Amino acid sequence: MTLTQKRMILLLAVMVIAFILGRLAMRAFMNFLLGGTLFGGNFL
Repeated sequence: MTLTQKRMILLLAVMVIAFILGRLAMRAFMNFLLGGTLFGGNFL
């Protein structure tokens, strides 16, 4: 594998991880604003 191919694969992996973490952070923020539980359970 060439260096360019390795860079592209690494960049793609970082983008996927950032996308997932960004969605989770946005969900946590919206749940905090709306007063819900993050993962849907009623633990009280």
